Amino acid sequence: MGGTRRRRVEPTDEWEQLKLLCRWPEQLAYEEIRPTVLFGSSVRDRAEETGSSERTLYRKAARFDREGIDSLFDSAGAKRRELPPVVRRMIVELKAEYPGFSLGEMATICYVRIGRRPGKHTIERVLSEEPVPLRMLRRFERYHGIPEPKERRRAVVALHAERWTVKAIAGYMGINRDTVYETLRRWAEQGEAGLEDKKRGQKGGVRKAGLKEYAAVRRIQENPALGAFRVRAALARIGIHLGTRTVGRMLAVNRRVYGLEKPKGPAKEKREMPFRAERRHQFWSADVRYLDVVDEGLVGSKAYAITVLDNYSRAVVASAVFPTQDLAAFLSVLHRAVERHGPPEALVTDSGSVFRANRAWAVYETLGIEKHEIERGRPWQSYLETAFSVQRRMADWHFAKAESWPELHAAHARWVEEYNAQYHSAHEKRTDGKRSPAEVLGVLREARFLPQDLDRTFFAERFVRVLDAFGYAVWQRWRVYGEEGLAGREATLWLRERTLTVEHSGESQPLRRGVLGRHEEAAGRGTSCPVRERDAALPAQALPARKPRRRRLAEDPAVGRLRPEETPARIVAAGTFPLPRSLGMNFS
Repeated sequence: MGGTRRRRVEPTDEWEQLKLLCRWPEQLAYEEIRPTVLFGSSVRDRAEETGSSERTLYRKAARFDREGIDSLFDSAGAKRRELPPVVRRMIVELKAEYPGFSLGEMATICYVRIGRRPGKHTIERVLSEEPVPLRMLRRFERYHGIPEPKERRRAVVALHAERWTVKAIAGYMGINRDTVYETLRRWAEQGEAGLEDKKRGQKGGVRKAGLKEYAAVRRIQENPALGAFRVRAALARIGIHLGTRTVGRMLAVNRRVYGLEKPKGPAKEKREMPFRAERRHQFWSADVRYLDVVDEGLVGSKAYAITVLDNYSRAVVASAVFPTQDLAAFLSVLHRAVERHGPPEALVTDSGSVFRANRAWAVYETLGIEKHEIERGRPWQSYLETAFSVQRRMADWHFAKAESWPELHAAHARWVEEYNAQYHSAHEKRTDGKRSPAEVLGVLREARFLPQDLDRTFFAERFVRVLDAFGYAVWQRWRVYGEEGLAGREATLWLRERTLTVEHSGESQPLRRGVLGRHEEAAGRGTSCPVRERDAALPAQALPARKPRRRRLAEDPAVGRLRPEETPARIVAAGTFPLPRSLGMNFS
């Protein structure tokens, strides 16, 4: 057999001769470590013979022991570390068992199983080189295919112990991720006991809704018009904090036990509110509600609730109950609201005559209040419709039990306080934690007027009269004493809700002020007639004194007015005298 004839060379161990004889770098690399790996010669001696670094020879010898002849080659295939066949087979089986694995998840599982974490590129190369099994047997059946509930959860825990992710477990077992989270949570908190089925029904132990809470709900539930939200708000006022759904279940239990009625409300359609406020006191709403539940035979007359509400906070800024729904009653409530909080930017009402009266328009213009009206036939545009609906559920039951005006006023004042202090559904989603109208309204007040200016704006009617020789001014068939020293001069009469003041033109101090009080009739029907109770002391006047004429005032029953009568002494503000009803004034 023919072959290439080789040149004969004498064998030698001299390194310099060997370097000349080696034709390939791999040959030279092997001859460099051959005495060490073949005969176990000293690395130090071989390093001195070859002139190489002792550390380099150690590294090359160790690599030769691990990789064999491949360690002598510089090719990519020679440099890479081959995974053991067991690891390569495990990677392939993992991918076949659940194809949704990522390369990182498979590396983590390998590390948990064998303590070695192969790189992502290594796993990718193994998957491309190794054949994938045509059929792979599952270690665990799908979650709902396992008959025993405990074994289902045990399979989830076993996969989690191998560092399967929640997403991989859910996909492999065919369940939702929430089920995996719940199973792992129960196992972490309770251990082996957490894998058992939970007992159905409410848990034992201390409950928030005990007998005390049920009794409180039963007392509030005497008013059948209250729903779960209003009962919850009332409970919070007495220190019992429960959820709306919990209160709803308690109401259902009480209805079933005590046979109570369930409130039924009309179906509501959400509509756009044209007077929605973006800040406090931007819009106020005013309206009148007839309290049809009040027994007129007991209180003596009809009853009307006149209310002013802030649209932004839903807080009732002023409200009162009157036997009439006239202009004086409305201005009295509006005066109270402006006195406490200052005037709003705008007032929203319906087209009622009391809201459109000339006197009311004069008050609006003086205070700088814009006047708006809701559209006809659309009462829902007023925020007070919702407040009155709440009032029907919270207070009508108490209004119906009132047997006198004091009881009616007390029930109404209690409703205003509770309504402003309880939770309101409009504020449930506020991020600042404020839930009641009073909290949203706060204590911040707008710029307010001086009390005397506000009184004149609302209640003062001005009359100019010339004082006669005795210092009297004639006002609607009445003679009102001013000051005898100003006889023949002009004086101004200011008629307010409860006072009649006589002032001299240009003077800031009143010459005389009579306080108009109330005199309730024996029947106590809520109507009254004003009387003059006292006169204020006269301020010091730098006026020439005249010789006093002693006269006394007496009442003429025929005409119902005061007439002068000669008497040896002048009586100033002696007793009280009723003003006639023919004046047309109402001081309710």
